[in-house]
Amino acid sequence: METPDADGPLAKAFALMWGLDEPGTRGPKRGLSLDQVIDAAIEVADAEGAAALSMSRVAKHLGFTTMSLYRYVDSKDTLLALVSDRAIGLPPELPVGGEWRAGIEAWAWAVSQSIRRHPWFLDLPLSTPPMGPYNMAWLDRGLAMFADTAVPESIKLQLVMNVSLYMIGRMRVGREMAVDDDNDEFPALLSRVLDPQRFPALTQALNAQAFDEAFEDDIEEWDADLRFGLDRLLDGYETFIRSFDQRS
Repeated sequence: METPDADGPLAKAFALMWGLDEPGTRGPKRGLSLDQVIDAAIEVADAEGAAALSMSRVAKHLGFTTMSLYRYVDSKDTLLALVSDRAIGLPPELPVGGEWRAGIEAWAWAVSQSIRRHPWFLDLPLSTPPMGPYNMAWLDRGLAMFADTAVPESIKLQLVMNVSLYMIGRMRVGREMAVDDDNDEFPALLSRVLDPQRFPALTQALNAQAFDEAFEDDIEEWDADLRFGLDRLLDGYETFIRSFDQRS
């Protein structure tokens, strides 16, 4: 494997994640390693949230100067990419070779559990694709769930990515909405302005208190909503995958 030719933060983070670049080799030894920098960043985020992730804050946590950190990580963007991969951790051992739906469902909930160990993961910017060894381990495990289906490899990848994006996206929206107390007032505000003639379906949903449930901030209710969406997604997968299996 060769180091990417590009010099941007994406290439730099990729090289560091996969051991294609050795940081901290210039200048006097400081008793620090890239792993220590990433672990310290995760500790800072665990204590103070993703917004606290800066080169200076991580350096302070380690007891080093900010400039010394640049010997290991060239920018905050690179640091966030490294942290994003490490924080998701490795996937658990999941049964492979059984019924695909049970497998990918277990995989999806394992993603959820992994994220909840570091909830601030959902606040990290989605500026780079998942490309590190931890994320690749998750992707490999997800693809394995469809190994016994007749679905082409390129479509298997789309199936796994769609489940991943659903779980992360739904959890991200839930996290952002849960911290905003004003959301509780949303149904009442709507009821003051909605014209039943202009918005008949919306008014019917409002009268049925559908929005009260949609903006519920109880964790069990959010899990139920998360499961509902995942179940409907996999229902569609059932029909889709069956069409390929019937051709083979």
